[in-house]
Amino acid sequence: MSGHSHSKNIMHSKNASDAKKAKIFNKIAREIMVSVKMGAPDPAHNPRLRAAIIDARTKNMPRERIERAIKAGQPGADNKANYEEVRYEGYGPGGCALIVEALTDNRNRTASELRTAFSKNGGTMGETNSVSFMFSRIGEIIYPSEKASADDMLEAVIDAGGDNVDSDDDQHVISTSVEDFGSVRDALESKFGEPASAKLSWEPNVETPLSGDVAQQLLKLLDVLEDNDDVQNVFGNYDVPEEDVR
Repeated sequence: MSGHSHSKNIMHSKNASDAKKAKIFNKIAREIMVSVKMGAPDPAHNPRLRAAIIDARTKNMPRERIERAIKAGQPGADNKANYEEVRYEGYGPGGCALIVEALTDNRNRTASELRTAFSKNGGTMGETNSVSFMFSRIGEIIYPSEKASADDMLEAVIDAGGDNVDSDDDQHVISTSVEDFGSVRDALESKFGEPASAKLSWEPNVETPLSGDVAQQLLKLLDVLEDNDDVQNVFGNYDVPEEDVR
């Protein structure tokens, strides 16, 4: 399990229970509201909102819940919560680097909760930019493997101006520069339809191998972080053998 590829669980998570699914829906709804406030309620003219809706559909979020979140983000809505984007960084067990993206209406609360999560699970939360230099900011687009052969997808990505394609039996993971992300996504969408996922990501420059008890401690930390209501994404430069993921 690698910390930077969706094909290897970029955001480590287990099969969700109903409670877990409700938490996931709440996080997506928060992202939808913020996307609307920062852009427009029409996904055709708001790429970030379109990506959030794609994520919602992929996770089987009910349509009425999506529509309710869009309305909640528009001016005059009853929802008065003012969420802001915050990035937290730190080190996990074994010295692996972690980046945590959050949407919060209370920075102090979120920082305190995440600092506790790190310290109780073998990690240390650092300052902003303390580990991000170990990563590259990229655009990441994912299509199911049945959408195209590996060769056809590679050709389409090259034509669209993308950087790389990692294809396996399940999916095609396309990476782009941040600057070209929108144009590559639109070109591929016109050819293959709506992707399974399309968002900005953090790709580690070098991975940190972890195994055994250290790997188990990391997985526990990831579960605690992702269980936090304010946390949207967790990225890391860890590389954990599949036999340690249980």
